[in-house]
Amino acid sequence: MIMPTNVGKQSGAALVVGLLLLVVITVLAVSGMSTATTELAMARNDQSYENAFQAAETGLEQALAQNRFDALRPVVLPELKINNHDSVLAEIRPDRDPTIVPDRAFSLGVGSGVVAYHFVAEANAVSRRSPDTETDRDSKAKHTQAFYIIGPQGPAYITGPQEPTP
Repeated sequence: MIMPTNVGKQSGAALVVGLLLLVVITVLAVSGMSTATTELAMARNDQSYENAFQAAETGLEQALAQNRFDALRPVVLPELKINNHDSVLAEIRPDRDPTIVPDRAFSLGVGSGVVAYHFVAEANAVSRRSPDTETDRDSKAKHTQAFYIIGPQGPAYITGPQEPTP
């Protein structure tokens, strides 16, 4: 067997280059993990907001489906618990004084005793990270919808079964 004669002349450049490449790969791996963690938190926040958004939409639908409109005072619906994390409060309130339907071209015009009652329905939803506690990571959404109802002219126009107002 023949032994190399220039063993003492090697300077270890391969070791230095290998260690440098290992450091670069480690920095890239740590950076990638940090980016992935940030993106995961962003996705979680987006999902939480989407849950609050959908809860607010559900609150509006439920408020309008109750068919309870009072031209004199707001109608506040009980809190709707959608699941352990999501809840919504909805309210329907009069927006302004009733307006007379424009003219007889609408088949119900002026002098017919028919007016338009204007309302605003508002739903405020919360999607909590933890069902029992409030955190800074909870999401909230507020949806508002304006509408009007055509009805007989009078002091108040109320439809549907009514509960006593406290």
